[in-house]
Amino acid sequence: MKDDFFFTLTTFRGGASVSGGISVGHLLRPGERSGIIMFCSEKKLREVERIVKANDREYNEKFQYADNRIHTSKYNILTFLPINLFEQFQRVANAYFLCLLILQLIPEISSLTWFTTIVPLVLVITMTAVKDATDDYFRHKSDNQVNNRQSEVLINSKLQNEKWMNVKVGDIIKLENNQFVAADLLLLSSSEPHGLCYVETAELDGETNLKVRHALSVTSELGADISRLAGFDGPDTKLMQNSGKTKFKRTSIDRLMNTLVLWIFGFLICLGIILAIGNSIWESQTGDQFRTFLFWNEGEKSSVFSGFLTFWSYIIILNTVVPISLYVSVEVIRLGHSYFINWDRKMYYSRKAIPAVARTTTLNEELGQIEYIFSDKTGTLTQNIMTFKRCSINGRIYGEVHDDLDQKTEITQEKEPVDFSVKSQADREFQFFDHHLMESIKMGDPKVHEFLRLLALCHTVMSEENSAGELIYQVQSPDEGALVTAARNFGFIFKSRTPETITIEELGTLVTYQLLAFLDFNNTRKRMSVIVRNPEGQIKLYSKGADTILFEKLHPSNEVLLSLTSDHLSEFAGEGLRTLAIAYRDLDDKYFKEWHKMLEDANAATEERDERIAGLYEEIERDLMLLGATAVEDKLQEGVIETVTSLSLANIKIWVLTGDKQETAINIGYACNMLTDDMNDVFVIAGNNAVEVREELRKAKQNLFGQNRNFSNGHVVCEKKQQLELDSIVEETITGDYALIINGHSLAHALESDVKNDLLELACMCKTVICCRVTPLQKAQVVELVKKYRNAVTLAIGDGANDVSMIKSAHIGVGISGQEGLQAVLASDYSFAQFRYLQRLLLVHGRWSYFRMCKFLCYFFYKNFAFTLVHFWFGFFCGFSAQTVYDQWFITLFNIVYTSLPVLAMGIFDQDVSDQNSVDCPQLYKPGQLNLLFNKRKFFICVLHGIYTSLVLFFIPYGAFYNVAGEDGQHIADYQSFAVTMATSLVIVVSVQIALDTSYWTFINHVFIWGSIAIYFSILFTMHSNGIFGIFPNQFPFVGNARHSLTQKCIWLVILLTTVASVMPVVAFRFLKVDLYPTLSDQIRRWQKAQKKARPPSSRRPRTRRSSSRRSGYAFAHQEGYGELITSGKNMRAKNPPPTSGLEKTHYNSTSWIENLCKKTTDTVSSFSQDKTVKL
Repeated sequence: MKDDFFFTLTTFRGGASVSGGISVGHLLRPGERSGIIMFCSEKKLREVERIVKANDREYNEKFQYADNRIHTSKYNILTFLPINLFEQFQRVANAYFLCLLILQLIPEISSLTWFTTIVPLVLVITMTAVKDATDDYFRHKSDNQVNNRQSEVLINSKLQNEKWMNVKVGDIIKLENNQFVAADLLLLSSSEPHGLCYVETAELDGETNLKVRHALSVTSELGADISRLAGFDGPDTKLMQNSGKTKFKRTSIDRLMNTLVLWIFGFLICLGIILAIGNSIWESQTGDQFRTFLFWNEGEKSSVFSGFLTFWSYIIILNTVVPISLYVSVEVIRLGHSYFINWDRKMYYSRKAIPAVARTTTLNEELGQIEYIFSDKTGTLTQNIMTFKRCSINGRIYGEVHDDLDQKTEITQEKEPVDFSVKSQADREFQFFDHHLMESIKMGDPKVHEFLRLLALCHTVMSEENSAGELIYQVQSPDEGALVTAARNFGFIFKSRTPETITIEELGTLVTYQLLAFLDFNNTRKRMSVIVRNPEGQIKLYSKGADTILFEKLHPSNEVLLSLTSDHLSEFAGEGLRTLAIAYRDLDDKYFKEWHKMLEDANAATEERDERIAGLYEEIERDLMLLGATAVEDKLQEGVIETVTSLSLANIKIWVLTGDKQETAINIGYACNMLTDDMNDVFVIAGNNAVEVREELRKAKQNLFGQNRNFSNGHVVCEKKQQLELDSIVEETITGDYALIINGHSLAHALESDVKNDLLELACMCKTVICCRVTPLQKAQVVELVKKYRNAVTLAIGDGANDVSMIKSAHIGVGISGQEGLQAVLASDYSFAQFRYLQRLLLVHGRWSYFRMCKFLCYFFYKNFAFTLVHFWFGFFCGFSAQTVYDQWFITLFNIVYTSLPVLAMGIFDQDVSDQNSVDCPQLYKPGQLNLLFNKRKFFICVLHGIYTSLVLFFIPYGAFYNVAGEDGQHIADYQSFAVTMATSLVIVVSVQIALDTSYWTFINHVFIWGSIAIYFSILFTMHSNGIFGIFPNQFPFVGNARHSLTQKCIWLVILLTTVASVMPVVAFRFLKVDLYPTLSDQIRRWQKAQKKARPPSSRRPRTRRSSSRRSGYAFAHQEGYGELITSGKNMRAKNPPPTSGLEKTHYNSTSWIENLCKKTTDTVSSFSQDKTVKL
């Protein structure tokens, strides 16, 4: 989105306006007082042109242009109740229970009173509404924060403060230095020369390098005279058009739950039909004997009609097999998991006081099932900060540190850096640890001086002084800033430039060079040069560029130095540094004049101008003398390498989708160890049309799979499931590591319908995929492609507004918050400050959330089937009369009081292994990807377990009570005693079962589990007491029964026998399974219990240097055209510039310890499985 900050007047076309974000830019160089005058631009759907009068709101309002307010909230005070209720009753379960409530109001079919349904229903709807209202409140708060930003708008010929949300189309706005912009603006005038403005678009694309914008030529000289200017403004920006629609995201468990609920409905109907048929048969065969007793008249009630009524009665009684508390319990558990993410101190970025934030509470468990990560590059993987680390000058390396034995050692915090404090104009943030370079400078080494002189002269940097007199550099690419800053600290200080001169300070002496020519950089040349005349009259050409290009231009006499420097470059590249070759040439005055005359003729040519200029550049940039090379570190964010390695071990594939050029992305790929020279092959797709792209993909697939495979033509030739199984088998047969790199223009053709399957098949076989020069829309299309055809859970992570569409398209969207702005964060589901926190979010919080949710669902379905199906068995012994086996109050309170808190505690707090072991052993993440912990098979196992428990709960007490007398000789086989015995057995059995299911005990678990049993007995004796019976005789008929039944020893023996018979098979099965077929988590859990003391910290192995391809520093954000801008003088100020902010640099150590992580993981797994086979 580099060019989307300012727009032309009437070129807006269709595209949906998306709420939830605004385009933001950051102005850096305008004067603080005079400022910049701009006007805003806005579009309507399918708008072709727009008529706007500047500074005339009354005229512009008749066109009904959209305002500049953003809306991400869903409700307001008036619409909350109706909309929220409508959304809640769209859930099948809520609508189902509303229908049940209506049925319970019909006396002929209801065996239960209405409060057994309305109490849980109201509780569920209320809790959900409170959660939704809380979420929307924070959305309103976030919207207001952005909408209330201040701006200066020209109203009635006066500049007045106005909130950004009140800015209208056609308003003229004044912006000052470092001010944020909350709309698309067109630059009219600037305090800078020639109407220039320097823009930082970090909040758009994460890049901190500056972009230059020019004011309209007809308005650039108007200055403060702004009464005659026209414009338009608004939020319907190109950025928003590329943001994509906000989609309602649901987890795979949500979708599975809906399917299972429908299955349970079908199962419930089948049970109702069976019992209704049984009632009809019983009425026709046995019911006649009760007609006289019940005072029925002959023929008053037919057996078929009785069965029909019984069907609806049993639908009401058995409705608890689909518990209404299921959904609210899931929401509470997810809310708890979200708070754990928010409270995690290990994901808190203390340098900027930014915590991790779960912006949604509905997707937590899907964090434990991620298979593909789509990541932006700039600002996400990198800090966008360049640091000068090493250099090679005349065959000698500077920047290494050696010990007393002259052995190379690592740079640690204990090492003393070179002291630059004596240099008043040195950059205080710059650090260099090799003192030999300063010694060579002091000794007057001419090659070293020439090397640093070249760095101070050959660049496009602009300089100025702030109010404190400090020298500030404005750079268009961070790598140039790093090189000029290094020269500055070593005594060669770039001071200023004009279109004709460059002034530098050489070791305290001001020297002005005449700038004769500027040979600009472009993507083909991959180098830049300047031709200058020094005070002695010598003409020199200084050049820097990619070594592969510059080495071809060297004089033959450089052969020995070339070989030595080439070895140094390989060593630098092996450490992940980005390199540039440095060379110069002495020019003859006569030769230069002839060449310059030809250059002027070429510039004036009307035909083949660019080709002639390029030829002249080639002509003079030859026979160069090699000086050396530079090595710059493209600073990754802290922990990126370790995070990428750990996620790869967890079988998560990381794709990089970036708008940067191919060389930049490849550099970062090598720096992050996504790309290595050990890979079997790296496929580069760069075709310019669909035919070329298809052919390149086919060749890559042939290299990958071999010649014998029968390729499809890109069309889907089999069912999706079969295709997925085939792809899975193919993936397993691929040996070796491969990478795919594809450009944006090639990707556009590859995403066509007849090619995309070839692209997807090849990409999914590769370990690393990098997409370069892609648009925001293409990022979203790649995510959608994987979602649709791979049936995989995806995560997109980015930091800028150009990542919004990708974040919205993925199952999970993660925004990096911090200096890059709020755009990605506002559209994301989760946000934090550093990429490295993604490791903990997935491997710890995501995995725990999935593990807890699966255990919760398994137990929840089990206990409700065990609770409900007792009514089914009882139906065969009560004439299918729809008589409930439990007290009605027990039915009402079972799910919301007696068993709700223990299962919530397990769902919120349980963990199979510790967080550290979850990180140390990423393979633990794989069960979530394979959906092993809760699926349809697991559901049927839970149902069978519940059916078995219901059989035990009913038939053991029934058999024990059959023809049995109590201790006092009285008959105890009455209905109420039977109901109390079964209810007590049920509460104890499900409590023991959840105790067995709990892997991680906390104080809360103990209180909730054993406290629930205590609450049950307290309520039981209260409801069966004489006092409450005297107050509500119709509602509490079981008077005195609890006291009478539970004082009988035989009753407790029945309860004990029922509990043991229900639990022992489970205990035996689990014991044998863990002992004979332990999973990886079982082994780790066993190891945890055996470790009474903390594990000693593992020793860090010394960092090994890897062999890698050399990569040019010009792969970064350097753009063509700055040379022409400099020599034209359009960006030069006539006087001292006003104070502005400087080039910010933050240095962090990003040490790679991949070997340690891999070794630690291997050692951990090995220690867990010394005698056992690991099976997931």
